[in-house]
Amino acid sequence: MRKFTAGTILLFLFIALTAVPLFSQEQDIVPYLKLIESGTKDSVLQVLPGLKKSYPNDPSVLFLEGVLTENGQEAVPVYNRIITDFPKSKYADASVYRLYSYYYSLGLYNTASTFLGKLKKSYPGSPYIKIAEREIPTENEQASSTPDLTSDNSKDYKFTIQAGAFSSDSNAVSLKQSFEDAGFYSFIKNKSVGGTDFSVVYVGHFENRAEAEDFLQVVNRQFDLKGHIVSINQL
Repeated sequence: MRKFTAGTILLFLFIALTAVPLFSQEQDIVPYLKLIESGTKDSVLQVLPGLKKSYPNDPSVLFLEGVLTENGQEAVPVYNRIITDFPKSKYADASVYRLYSYYYSLGLYNTASTFLGKLKKSYPGSPYIKIAEREIPTENEQASSTPDLTSDNSKDYKFTIQAGAFSSDSNAVSLKQSFEDAGFYSFIKNKSVGGTDFSVVYVGHFENRAEAEDFLQVVNRQFDLKGHIVSINQL
C-alpha cells in the first residue's frame, strides 16, 4: 500500500487547485501552502492572525488555520466548520479527507469510514478519494488495534464537556451519535440524582482548560447547546 506524506498531500493539493477556479469570496492561500511545504511554516503562522481578522468567515483561511494546527483534536472543529458552513468551498473535500486521515491514524476506523463515505457521496469527483481508499480493518482487527481513549495513558486528559443529561437513554445515545458523526469523541456516564437516573453525555477530552474552553464555544454553537466544562477526575 502506497503511503503519502504530509508534503506529498500538500503538493497534490497545489496540482488539484490549478484546475479549480477561485471563488470570488475565497482568498488565494496557495502561496502560503507552498511556504509551509518549503519548511517556512513560522512565517505563515505570523500572518495567520491578520488573515483571520480580515477574513473571519473565509473557508480558505479556515483551511490554512487547520493545516497550521498541530494538535489534531483542535483542528477537527476547524475542518468541520468548513464542510458544514462552506460545503461548496474548493477546500471542502480536502477538509473531509484530513478528518478521515486523522481518525484513521488514531485507529478509529468506524469514524474514519464515516468520513470516507462522506467524501465519496458529497464529492464524488474529488481526487482525494483515490488517496483515501485503503482497506478499513475488520471488526476483529479493530478490536485489537483501536485505542481506548478513555484510558489512554499517553495523554493526561483533565477536562471534558458535559453536553446534556437525559432521563431517556435514547436521547443520550442520539446526541452521542451526533457528536461521533461529526467526528468528535463522545461518551455517556450514568448518574443517579435524588433517586432519578440520568444518562449524561460528554464530548471531547482535553489536557488543559484552555483547549476545553476553545472547543466549548465550537460545540455549543454547532449543536445549539449550553454545555459546560467539567473535570474528568470528578466524573
